[in-house]
Amino acid sequence: MVISVVFFMILGVFSSHLSFAQNSYSLEDALKVLKLIEMAEAEKGNDYSGPLREVMLTESELNSYFAFRLEHGEDVMKELKLKLFDENRMEGRVVLRFKGQNLPLLLNPKMVFYFDAVLKVKEGTVRMVIRELFLNNEPVDPLFLDTVIYLSSKFLGTENASLNDWYELPYGIKDLKLKQGKAYFYY
Repeated sequence: MVISVVFFMILGVFSSHLSFAQNSYSLEDALKVLKLIEMAEAEKGNDYSGPLREVMLTESELNSYFAFRLEHGEDVMKELKLKLFDENRMEGRVVLRFKGQNLPLLLNPKMVFYFDAVLKVKEGTVRMVIRELFLNNEPVDPLFLDTVIYLSSKFLGTENASLNDWYELPYGIKDLKLKQGKAYFYY
């Protein structure tokens, strides 16, 4: 369920080709995000009727959090790095590594995807609309990633997901906005 992992990591604060420096991150930034998650979890049960509150995270903080989580997890996704732009646009790099043998022919042991996408938010749900997708620097149709997600879910025995699916925002989150180098979460 790679795509839902991507969404929930992007939204984890509450529960074109790019050049990316990889696997180096700020532990301080990652811990800041973890503290915000704890704060949000603690506030879950509190009734609040005022205007939406906002939490802003920098691109560096989000990427440090992703790197920290991926370093300490056992998942097919081994790397996620985002660049954030105005109007909910983002570019990113995702590295998938499949262990084991007898992989379907379409699943290489290591796949590096680059993407240009826009996040759409509607009534407490979110979906990622991929505008451009590259696999190992070669352009591919986003349908190819949907196929990879489907095959990996079958191979790993996880729930299938699709790029076209809308996903619920984590509990308490009402909206999110991406701006140049920053992500704003509203709760």
